[in-house]
Amino acid sequence: MNIRLIIFLLGKISVLMGLVQIINFAMAIYFDEACSKEFLLSIVFAIALGYGMQHYGKDAADDDISLREGIGTVFFSWVLAAGIAGVPFVLVGVLDPVSAYFEAMSGLTTTGATAIKDLEVLPKSLLFWRAMNHWIGGIGIIVIFVALLPQMAGSAVYLFNAEVTGFSNSRILPRIRTTAIALFYIYLLLTIILTGVLASMGMSVYDAVYHACSCIATGGFSNYNNSVAHFSSPMIEYALSIFMVLAAGNFAIYYQVTQNGIKALWEDLEFKTYIGMVLIFSVLITLNIVLVNGYSLENGFRSAFFHVASFSSTTGFVANDYDQWPPFARMMLAIMFFTGGCAGSTAGGIKICRLIVLVKTVGAELRRSLHPQMLSSVYYGKARLSLATITNIGRFFFMYFFVVAFLTLATTASGIPPEEAIFGIASCLASVGPAFGSLGATGTYADISASAKIAMSLAMLLGRLELFTALALLRSEYWHKSKRW
Repeated sequence: MNIRLIIFLLGKISVLMGLVQIINFAMAIYFDEACSKEFLLSIVFAIALGYGMQHYGKDAADDDISLREGIGTVFFSWVLAAGIAGVPFVLVGVLDPVSAYFEAMSGLTTTGATAIKDLEVLPKSLLFWRAMNHWIGGIGIIVIFVALLPQMAGSAVYLFNAEVTGFSNSRILPRIRTTAIALFYIYLLLTIILTGVLASMGMSVYDAVYHACSCIATGGFSNYNNSVAHFSSPMIEYALSIFMVLAAGNFAIYYQVTQNGIKALWEDLEFKTYIGMVLIFSVLITLNIVLVNGYSLENGFRSAFFHVASFSSTTGFVANDYDQWPPFARMMLAIMFFTGGCAGSTAGGIKICRLIVLVKTVGAELRRSLHPQMLSSVYYGKARLSLATITNIGRFFFMYFFVVAFLTLATTASGIPPEEAIFGIASCLASVGPAFGSLGATGTYADISASAKIAMSLAMLLGRLELFTALALLRSEYWHKSKRW
């Protein structure tokens, strides 16, 4: 393994994380906030660290990136970026180091779980750093890295494929850097459009940019303690609901829309299935809360649609206290922890494409049990899936729930009740953020122990990297210098 090459690339990530904080430093000066010195120190630290790492690895700068270096660079980029992103919270004195790392990892992985009890007393520049973490992490540190750097070697495909979600990568153009730039522009365009929409509905420019960054990244951070409920605006809730659903779609399909028209959306099996699930779940929850909680039909549908969009896209915005809903409605939201959005989106979860394949595989096995001699194939759209693809999806499904069980056990050891530990870990692994009970709509992660925050930070990282990119580092052969991948 070429450790010097990995350290060289991590140095560039560190410099990038330092440079983007210049925006927050400028905001602190503009708003005359005392935290400007802390941001300046954080910038100097990140850039100095980055240049030091690049100097150490400069002899390997022109080497090609193998699969092994790709996995290591992606994993340690997220670990390093979260550490750097947490520095301002520590310097300002808002959070202790473990909580700051939790907050930063939550921001970068677009989870949206917060360890801060009172957001509204914080400086605007520091609050906006949380939204920027979402936006940077949403498109992906490595995707931005590949897009902004000069053309890298062709082996940069290992970086890109380790970053993009789903059971197939989301390359839409022949060259990796061109693909990364196309995805970046789509992401930026959606953010700008939503900012304009929210500003036109009465939000201040600051609030509009903040919530647009959080929404398109499917993050869920707000600068208000009661999240979107602060605005008490049905139009804002509908607008955010629609854009949360859009953010959970495959960005590669949106590029195809620009080339082939809107029909590209309705020809995509995953997107159609996702929209269908959102509508069905919204209707079922609407009926439940209208009949049991006495909501009006419009208010019930708006609240149901908003929270289904929030949970299924793994954004985690909250418009009212869903913990007061009937058990059926809350259980429907809990299912959203696992389904997630589409592959190639900023959403977390298992992904709809994998669920489609799992359901079709079960159907094929049921047919085979009735007709043992039948040769049964599994199709995704019009494509016949290979046995290797189906097996990999099965492995992912098993590992996903194994990680939930393992980290839940680790979390309960710190004293958290089992039901809250299960949903807390599931929420962090799926990048949702809010869970239920003390970690739910009106709660935060501020009071959980340091060990529980570490376990949940690990869950966020594993979920963002879709398990295997991170778990590959546990294999002993990964670290053997004599073996080439």
